[in-house]
Amino acid sequence: MSEVLTIIARIEAKKEKLELVKREIIKLIEPTLNEEGCMQYDLHQDNKVPEVFIFFENWETKALWEKHNQSTHLAEFVKATDGALESLIVNQMSRV
Repeated sequence: MSEVLTIIARIEAKKEKLELVKREIIKLIEPTLNEEGCMQYDLHQDNKVPEVFIFFENWETKALWEKHNQSTHLAEFVKATDGALESLIVNQMSRV
């Protein structure tokens, strides 16, 4: 059995684009939770710096997470937020 892949994705919106990014990021939750292999997909927003969002994700396999990266809803998010992000950092993690 493959080891679970944990993803920590940190997304920072430009201050003036916060509401746009938040609206678009929330749209990712439902379709992603319905994807094969998605075990957990939790979105958090920083209490002091509201432009910062963190996704905490668990996937059954890396291959299924990579399939998620090719999904229509993720492509729509990228298109809708073009020019609205300060940064996007994705860490692939394994439990120690």
